[in-house]
Amino acid sequence: MLVPFESLPEDSRVWIYQSNRSFTDEELVEIKQKLDEFLTQWTVHGSNLKAGYDIKYKRFITIALDQEVNAASGCSIDASVRFIQSLEQQYNVDLLDKMNVSFKQGEFVAYKTLTDFRKMAKNKSVSPNTIVFNNLVNNKAEYLSDWEVPASDSWHKRFMS
Repeated sequence: MLVPFESLPEDSRVWIYQSNRSFTDEELVEIKQKLDEFLTQWTVHGSNLKAGYDIKYKRFITIALDQEVNAASGCSIDASVRFIQSLEQQYNVDLLDKMNVSFKQGEFVAYKTLTDFRKMAKNKSVSPNTIVFNNLVNNKAEYLSDWEVPASDSWHKRFMS
């Protein structure tokens, strides 16, 4: 059951998928339609899942699930991963590789491998004040408060000297 992202409770579980490139406006229209269709029919053992999504910076797809209604099972999580994999293939993007880092450089969102980000931190090209995207947040409340933070407030701080 698709609901507006804003209407989901703060403890809703979130999954964040970052793209290795920005989506075009045309792609975003299509992706939103596909997300609407997928979340409308997303179920767990035949029961509806109450879920919504948020897309930020033309690059991040966040799916949120109200687990008070029904919690995701292995099968329903597998279905969502297959859906994301289909987006990867259709739009020739990488959404599932967790070994990459996105961060802000001014208003631009940069995307680097973890190795490159580590080198940039060593060379002081990024600092503890660099805004990073912490895609490891677990719920909507953390997504709203701790997703887009200075590197010093995230797991990224381990790379800062």
